[in-house]
Amino acid sequence: MALTGRAALLAALGSIPVGVLEPSWTGMLAVNGPIALACAVDYALAAPVRGLKLARSGDTSVRLGEPADVHLTVTNPSGRTLRARVRDAWPPSSWLPGTEQAASRHSVTIPAGERRRLTTRLLPTRRGDRRADRVTIRSYGPLGLWARQGSHPAPWTVRVLPPFTSRKHLPSRLARLRELDGRTSVLTRGEGTEFDSLRDYVPGDDTRSIDWRATARQQKVAVRTWRPERDRHILICLDTGRTSAGRVGDAPRLDSAMDAALLLAALATRAGDRVDLLAHDRRPRAQIQGRAAADILPSFVNAMASLEPELVETDARTLVSTILRSAPRRSLVVLLTSLDAAPIEEGLLPLLPQLTQRHTVLLASVADPHVEEMTKSRGSVDAVYEAAAGTQARSQRHRTADQLSRHGVHVVDATPDTLAPALADAYLSLKAAGRL
Repeated sequence: MALTGRAALLAALGSIPVGVLEPSWTGMLAVNGPIALACAVDYALAAPVRGLKLARSGDTSVRLGEPADVHLTVTNPSGRTLRARVRDAWPPSSWLPGTEQAASRHSVTIPAGERRRLTTRLLPTRRGDRRADRVTIRSYGPLGLWARQGSHPAPWTVRVLPPFTSRKHLPSRLARLRELDGRTSVLTRGEGTEFDSLRDYVPGDDTRSIDWRATARQQKVAVRTWRPERDRHILICLDTGRTSAGRVGDAPRLDSAMDAALLLAALATRAGDRVDLLAHDRRPRAQIQGRAAADILPSFVNAMASLEPELVETDARTLVSTILRSAPRRSLVVLLTSLDAAPIEEGLLPLLPQLTQRHTVLLASVADPHVEEMTKSRGSVDAVYEAAAGTQARSQRHRTADQLSRHGVHVVDATPDTLAPALADAYLSLKAAGRL
């Protein structure tokens, strides 16, 4: 005898665990048994999600602003076809605002015993490690009336690296470097230059460059040419204290400092110099030392990826002692920090003689272009007050820069867009003058 109504429904649900049916089913069965029966059968035929096997592959690193593809392979070992909606969960900063819904959800049909690969495209909006959360799968029956749902851990990490937008300035600075690197030798003799070659005297050459012994041998006036020394040591120090957290435009000061550090590192490496990195606030946050030239940029961007500003005052005494330990011989020390008067005058300024008597010190700071705009405000009382505040802030930065200059520090104060090329130019100027 064919089963009908509640008996047929219970027979169809024989494999469903106890507790799955909610109290609302009782009323549902009483009102419309056929619909309830269809839902129960649909649920029973939906592929189970607990036994699904997941595996990941794809990109493990990406530059900020570029897309990364992460693949999720779903294997269906059951004897039923899997018809599912899959949500691949990642932190919100893994996508542009408003795009997470479309990027993280997938529809898939996997026959029994087969597998399919789903691709989630990330477009991170912040540096650092983006770690995948769980994968939630909702398995539907053939009619789409009922579904099973479960979540699976599927760990994967994508490291978001600094974008290095100042890379576009590298070719022009390399061209200038080639002019300094023996292809066009210079006559100026400095403490950081080495002998390159002899050539005939040309009217206008510096008479101090005449090589009298060579002149006597060849009976022609010969002059010495020099080229910048190679294999100099450069220590780039990133201040990761509270002042680096201030936003200038759309990014923290620290991000602009990183971009400038990467351009300088690329340029100095091409010049044959050795480059190290130190990130510091109250303690060292990252340190790269003794890497080969080919490993400098990969090591720098990997170390910078996870750096975030710390909301603490930078300990200048610890910073200086760490620099002196890291650079025991004469070096170019590049400090990427703030020109704010208080931290410079109270922290760094009293300790500068310890650095400048042993090293050449170059301080680079990110200037806020809005301050310059404020100084031009006119037309109302509020605008005049704004102009006065901007002028005062600018004058204070100039006074701080002058104080540093009197202690022998070379200062670069530039906006985020111009800081990287300005720092590279300052390095080339020091190299051309033989100051390294």
